[in-house]
Amino acid sequence: MNIEQLRDYCLKKKGVTEDFPFDADTLVFKVLGKMFALFPLEKWEAGEGWVNLKCDPEYALELRAGYESIRPGWHMSKANWNSVLIYKGELSPKFVLELIDHSYDMVIKTMPKKLRDQLL
Repeated sequence: MNIEQLRDYCLKKKGVTEDFPFDADTLVFKVLGKMFALFPLEKWEAGEGWVNLKCDPEYALELRAGYESIRPGWHMSKANWNSVLIYKGELSPKFVLELIDHSYDMVIKTMPKKLRDQLL
């Protein structure tokens, strides 16, 4: 699984945009202006690809206990974000996509109904 495949997957989701709001290295995907995935491009170029994804706090703890490749979110709220180390090869591509879906859904869930309705 490479960065282009993940980028394409994120961009196919309704209401998603990509941006570099922090620096030229951190590719951020947002749904209706709210972040759900952050990719450090420098790490991908070095062969150490990973992504920060939003996660339900209880599920985040469960994932971290079950997978060496899922850790508390680097430079993010440790309760609500995970760093998913894709380069380690522990996680199947299908599971990584499910984690992206979960992150996207978590962000939408916290939006006001008026915003959520824009995604219908």
